[in-house]
Amino acid sequence: MTVDSYIASFPADVQTLLQQVRKTIQQAAPGATEAIKYGIPTFILNGNLVHFAAFKHHIGFYPAPTGIKAFEQELSPYKQGKGSIQFPFDQPLPLELINKIVIYRVKQNADKKKR
Repeated sequence: MTVDSYIASFPADVQTLLQQVRKTIQQAAPGATEAIKYGIPTFILNGNLVHFAAFKHHIGFYPAPTGIKAFEQELSPYKQGKGSIQFPFDQPLPLELINKIVIYRVKQNADKKKR
C-alpha cells in the first residue's frame, strides 16, 4: 500500500481532508519521506515524524506525545489520546497548527539525531 492508495480508499470529501493534511506536512517538512507504517501514512525524517489517518468521524493526527505536550494549550479543544489528536470532520482542519507541530517535530528529531 502507498499513501496515494490509502487516501484513494476513502470517500471524496475525506480524501480532500487527507490531502490537505498531507500537503501541510510536506510543506512543513520538505525533506521528509512518506511511507505506510502501522497501516497509516507516516512521514519520516531522522525517525518517525508524524502519522495521520482517517476514521469514521475524524482525522487522527499522531505527532508523538512530545508534539502534543508542546502544543497543549492550542490542542485543548480536540479529543486526545497519549500520542494522538482527533480533528472532527465537522470542524475546519487546523492546518496552521498542524504546520507548527510538524516544524516542532522536525527540530526535535534533528536534535535527537545530533546527540
